[in-house]
Amino acid sequence: MTEPVVALQAEDESARRSARLEKFTQRFGDPFHITHFPKTHSATAIKASHEALPAGEKTADRVAVAGRIMAIRNGGMFIVILDDTDRLQIFHDLKHIAPERAELLDLLDLGDIVGVTGLVRRTPRGEITVDAEEITLLSKALEPPPEKFHGLKDVDSRFRHREQDLVATQTTRDTLRARYRMIAAIRQFLNDDGFLEVETPMLHVLAGGAIAKPFVTHHNKLDMPLYLRIAPELHLKRLVIGGLSEKLFEINRCFRNEGISPRHNPEFTSLELYQSYVDFTAMIELTESIVAHVAKTLHGTTKVKFGEIELDFTPPWPRKGMAELVREQTGLDLDKHPDAAEAREQAAILGVKTEPGLSWGQIVEAVFGEKVEHKLIQPTHVIDLPKEISPLAKAWPDRPQVAQRFETYINGWEIANAFSELNDPREQRARFLEQAEQKRGPDDPPHPIDEDFIKALAFGMPPMGGLGIGMDRLGMLMTDSPSIREVIAFPTMKPVE
Repeated sequence: MTEPVVALQAEDESARRSARLEKFTQRFGDPFHITHFPKTHSATAIKASHEALPAGEKTADRVAVAGRIMAIRNGGMFIVILDDTDRLQIFHDLKHIAPERAELLDLLDLGDIVGVTGLVRRTPRGEITVDAEEITLLSKALEPPPEKFHGLKDVDSRFRHREQDLVATQTTRDTLRARYRMIAAIRQFLNDDGFLEVETPMLHVLAGGAIAKPFVTHHNKLDMPLYLRIAPELHLKRLVIGGLSEKLFEINRCFRNEGISPRHNPEFTSLELYQSYVDFTAMIELTESIVAHVAKTLHGTTKVKFGEIELDFTPPWPRKGMAELVREQTGLDLDKHPDAAEAREQAAILGVKTEPGLSWGQIVEAVFGEKVEHKLIQPTHVIDLPKEISPLAKAWPDRPQVAQRFETYINGWEIANAFSELNDPREQRARFLEQAEQKRGPDDPPHPIDEDFIKALAFGMPPMGGLGIGMDRLGMLMTDSPSIREVIAFPTMKPVE
């Protein structure tokens, strides 16, 4: 019963602000006609440069600052503004300002964006302050801020109105900035290591490179369906085949028409890279180096707190086989049950239900996912994944049922996937055919075969290692964020009717 009252209050406040804008415009001119303000300093820069200024001391340092009004006290005597670095206090001596300035101050609201010119001082209470000589309204906030900027309490509102959340919540700003610093650090790390950053299509004729349900769209001019990228893998490999670079990467957006959860968003960011003439063990070392570099960049150490856990990213990390981990955690040795039907029966004894028709490798994966995955808290490389769930990876010559592949788990989450890339076009075609015949979900069609990629492989691809790292999940770990929506500026949300 309170929602209509809240909505009515918001409408009244918006109407009040619009009326104040009209009054301000009549008296001082339309603030939206202002095109620029000669800002000279950020809030952080002013505080840093005057760190040694004693309490009560004034300076002759004239600055021009700008930001959003976060607080107004004593009729405008004290105004707190926020720029993209910090908050800063503005002071007006109400006893000695012109009536015109007092009238202007009376028309300001929380959320307005202002520019201020004045002298820097430190108050007797120790607050760095700008004594305003001039204040300019640069933009009028016609909508009221959330709860007087004490922070958005409703989680849903935080993600729907991220701009308000960013203004109101320091943690949100810190988290998203850390995410973008992380991506910049990875990009610089790879550039310094000789990798070439490339771009590949986001609209695909076939949804390939991973086993996932795609988003489907339609090209009107060509009158044909297209698929939003589920993975950039096949196009990246074709660039390697063409000799563009022996070491390349893409930090890319991918789209999978699957569930939404604290760890899944339909639109996500991944790092995918390829290096010629190395195998998956080089990708293990590279994964460790990248993650350790990110931890040091953001935290100055390879030991990072996540909730109540301290995660240690110091290389090297343990390497354990998938079937080996299943055996350690459950006592079931699936290597001794290579028949799919028999493996399914053994899984059922453990309480893991699997559909008829699944391959042996899919059953191993199912048991691992239910009984082991959530227990891998410290960084761990899960190696020797079944070939049947690794259609793009080379198998071991002496163990043809096992792929030269690993997945890296941290806090029970998969954050990396890599393998020695399969470069035999004959074997790749056979794998694709086998994959197309594998039973998938009831609503999933057979996986398509990318003939253009097979043809590219036949042109000759060097042996190489490939690696994919989920940027969103890695960002969650590095920022102590329990939900993926915290590290995505605008997570996918169902519209409010």
